[in-house]
Order: sequence, then structure tokens, then C-alpha cells
Amino acid sequence: MLEISVRKVAQVALMARELERAEAELRAFVDRMSEDQQAELVAIMWVGRGSFEVEELRDAIQTAKEEATIPTADYLIGTPHLADNLESGLEALGLDVQAAEQDVMGR
Repeated sequence: MLEISVRKVAQVALMARELERAEAELRAFVDRMSEDQQAELVAIMWVGRGSFEVEELRDAIQTAKEEATIPTADYLIGTPHLADNLESGLEALGLDVQAAEQDVMGR
């Protein structure tokens, strides 16, 4: 379904919650992702905030690719409620965000 792993999305959400401490780490993490993974990350966030429905995920990914005018990390960091929207997007897609976050935190 997606190129980006649930674990990567969960890691971005966790770093977004600690943005004051982890902004540089978040930027580097997102910058290392492929263009496809970055577009999927943005699309998941858009689904989570209600800009797209789950059924429109492919359209959201395509839109993210077409409308990318600034670095993805800049766009995401400037987005209010980033962590909540990523988590909501994963949940809407039927993916287990809590298990992925616990995996990232080593629990």
C-alpha cells in the first residue's frame, strides 16, 4: 500500500511532539526520505486533518508531489498539530500507530 513504514510516520509524530528539542533531528530524518515517502507522509497528515478522505489517499499523494514548493520538513514543521494529524491519519488508514510509537520508543 505505502512505501513509507508506519514506524517512520510514528517516529516523525514523536519528534514533532518534542519539536523544541528535536527539530534538527526531524528535519534530517525527513530529508533522508525518498520523494515518494515524503509525499506519503504529507498525504497521511492531510488525511488526519480531514483535507482528504482515506479513499482519496492516492490523490493526496499525487497532490503532495505536485504542490511541493518548499522542503517537506519545512512544510511539516510549520503545520499546526502535526503529530496529532499524523496519528489520526494512520488510524484512519487502519494502521496501529500506538504499537509503532511504542516500537520507536523501545517499549
